[in-house]
Amino acid sequence: MILDADLAIKDTARQIQANLNYLLPNGPSINRGFVSAGIERNTGRYGPFPTMIRDGRTIRPHFSLDRHGFELLDAPTSVANFANSAAIERALDASLVVPTSWMLRTSGAIPPREKQEPYRHYGGLQPATGEVHVDTEPSRQAAYAQRMYAQVRPEGKGFKRFVISSIWRTFSPPPQDYPLAVCDTRSVRKDEGTPNVLWVVDQMPDDLLDPAIGDDNAQPLAAAIFRHSPDHRWWYFSRMARDEVLLFKFHDSDRSVGWRVPHSAFWDGSLEGANTRESIECRTIAFFE
Repeated sequence: MILDADLAIKDTARQIQANLNYLLPNGPSINRGFVSAGIERNTGRYGPFPTMIRDGRTIRPHFSLDRHGFELLDAPTSVANFANSAAIERALDASLVVPTSWMLRTSGAIPPREKQEPYRHYGGLQPATGEVHVDTEPSRQAAYAQRMYAQVRPEGKGFKRFVISSIWRTFSPPPQDYPLAVCDTRSVRKDEGTPNVLWVVDQMPDDLLDPAIGDDNAQPLAAAIFRHSPDHRWWYFSRMARDEVLLFKFHDSDRSVGWRVPHSAFWDGSLEGANTRESIECRTIAFFE
């Protein structure tokens, strides 16, 4: 529920109109996402929906991870790998925060793949993701958390809560042409979202809908993709600098707080002199023992 105080403060923020790509009805019954080096394709049909996106820059202290599902943090760094687990531990107050993967993304051109080694969806350079999604599908996350905990705490006492998050940072000069929009978790119903099974491949198949691919045998990864809802409330933080990170939730096992944040890159034509967006995302899982 979005309270009256939140509705009042949101009206003080700068507003822009932009297109967000949502899953369209009457598309294929099979939803798959294929990723390879520099390429990402989905079987679903997506269409642009004109959407109001508010700029949270001037009211950034208003946002909190457990209320909205995201917040902007100061996290200065001078290293190439921009993961900052200390900042995340402070924000989450968790017993253990484990980085699980990272990826560079750009709105610019991606050089052709040179190495012919099997593709791993870890590190490397990918395009900005331009459809509304959450990188985790709820029904698969408890088992994933158990596997991860067993790896990092083989003699551990167990955990009572886990949070899967993304730490997102731009390192191209502001403003960026394709920033990231995040949806207030309170404006998303718990029953929203369609599973989109993830396939990591060396080469894109000729037929993405081939029934012989067999989704039941796919690796146990899937995203959630979303249909348009007029109730969704969207935010972004303009002119992000490399010493800031946007922290937002993919999945929180505690459903009494904000537990997931749909998000998408979008074209921001509201600011002059926009630069090619270059960013890094680091995924983490935090355990509360």
